[in-house]
Parts: sequence; structure tokens; C-alpha cells
Amino acid sequence: MALFEKAPAKINLSLDVLSKRNDGYHNVEMVMTTIDLADRIELYTLKENRIEISLESRYVPSDERNLAYKAAALFKSHYGIRSGVRINIYKSIPVSAGLGGGSADAAAVLRGLNRLWSLNIRTRELADLADALGSDVPFCVHGGTAVARGRGERIEKLPSPPPCWVVLAKPDIGVSTRTIFQRVRLDKLYHPDSSAIIEALYERDFAKLSTNLGNSLEAITSALHPEVSHIKGKMLQNGASAVLMSGSGPTVYGLVQQESKAQRIYNSMRGFCEEVYLVRLIG
Repeated sequence: MALFEKAPAKINLSLDVLSKRNDGYHNVEMVMTTIDLADRIELYTLKENRIEISLESRYVPSDERNLAYKAAALFKSHYGIRSGVRINIYKSIPVSAGLGGGSADAAAVLRGLNRLWSLNIRTRELADLADALGSDVPFCVHGGTAVARGRGERIEKLPSPPPCWVVLAKPDIGVSTRTIFQRVRLDKLYHPDSSAIIEALYERDFAKLSTNLGNSLEAITSALHPEVSHIKGKMLQNGASAVLMSGSGPTVYGLVQQESKAQRIYNSMRGFCEEVYLVRLIG
């Protein structure tokens, strides 16, 4: 039996680091939404009790280090599944980009295995299970638009953003989330107004949303990788309504309401950066 699952990327409308936790992680408040850039996951049942991963990417492991593999192993162990599964991953989301690609794949595997083995597990329960896999995975299980608090496990669903285009530009570098968080100094951080973002979503106010986008980690990543600031400046210069780094970076995105302007920004960024995408919000 074969089953297919879409794994959409996410962008952060806000990312605020609040405090250090006793477990070594940080308490965060992140408003996130999914975009129309997605990996494709194929799941096939195996008679043998094993997990196989297949993908074509020199940057992503295809063994037990892969987050999708870990998701399948966790699911099988938690629900006592003795069947095996083969997971084919077709990557479209850039790797180590701040767009949650690995988390999206892991979440898609959890949703897909639930359907593949007809367990009818509720989304909330899958998201609780996903907490063991990483901070972004519970949100990716839900998808849509939400604020994630705690370590990322406390999810509150939010209204979709006002319709607009998203121009994504990723410089030719990878960023380690762990490395960026190791450089966090809470007394020196910028803190975005996440409550204003949430209000803008409920009011469907694009101008208010654009004005209040913010990311506590952007200055840290930009100091290590000036390309982030260069891309941000280029997008603003070309007329994006709002520009922000997503996650721990290095991908920068711009929000644009007019398709023609979005296309112009996309074309200008292609001459400035290799990995550029023009997508819609689907959250």
C-alpha cells in the first residue's frame, strides 16, 4: 500500500526568545504560518519490521539521523506497530534554511503513518508525540497559522494572514539553530510585539501585520552572516511591504500584496541570490 503526504514549509511572522529553561532549551513565543513550498513524502508498507529512508540530497542523511526516520521510529514504538515502512522524501524546501523543512517532513510522516495504518489518532495527540522530535514539529503537525509557546509544544491556532505573496531568498549558507541559540544573551535581545501580530491576524490587517514582524534571532544570525542583512536591504529597496528572517535563518522573506510587484522583486533577487522562490501563504 502507498500513501502520499505534503510537507509544507513555514515562516515565522514573529519569533521571541523569552527565557532559559532548566532543560537547556529556551522558552519562546513564535507566530508561524505555512507557505506553498513543500516537500513530498511517499510512504509504503513493508512486511519486514524496519524503516527505510530514500531521498536525493547530499545535505540530508538517509539513516536514523534523519528526523523523518526518528518520527517513524517514535510512532512505531509508541503505538506498538510491527509493520515496516519505506519513506521516500522529495525535497523542495531548502535545507538548514529556517523554513522548518526537516520538521515538516517529520510531521508529514506522523500524519501519514496515522493514515497508512488507519489508527485514527487525533491531531492534538500526534502533536504531543511530536514534541519529542523538535520545537517546530508540533506546529508542523497542525499546519495553518498558530502561535507556539513553551519550547514550541503549546500550540494555539490563529486566523490565516491576509492574502499576499511571499518572496523567499536563501543565501548559499546553512545555519545551525543550536549555534544561534548558544549566542543568545537575553539581556541584549530585541523582543518583537507578538501580541500585535496576533491582533493583526484577527483583524486581517496587512499593514499592521507588516509593521510588527520581528525576530529575536535576526541580529545574531546577521552578525555571523552579513548576507542576511544584504538580502533584507535588497528586498526593501525593491518595494517589499515587510521583510524578515525566518527562524534562525538564513532565509529572508518579503511580503507583497500585488502579484506584479512580487514578480519584480522575485526577478531582481534571482540575480542576487541562487535560491529564490515566489509562493503564496497557505496558513
